[in-house]
Amino acid sequence: MPRIKSSVRDVRKNKKQRAINSSGMSALKTAIRKTRASTEENRISNLNNSNKVIDKAIQHGLIHENTGARYKSRLAKSKKPETASA
Repeated sequence: MPRIKSSVRDVRKNKKQRAINSSGMSALKTAIRKTRASTEENRISNLNNSNKVIDKAIQHGLIHENTGARYKSRLAKSKKPETASA
């Protein structure tokens, strides 16, 4: 444990922030997992929900903007309806 007053405050602040970040990342991963496991009926709503969660994670600085774009792109690509090729 630190002895310096400011270091003690930093430890306390970092602990709170780590809990916030952990919660946000957990929500992000859960939303992505739900979308990947979704059925055809609720595919659109789950995709919209996960896009919302990804955008919030970007705004709060949990993930980088490009990482969020990559997640959204891969989710959308994996859930496109298959077309019959001739």
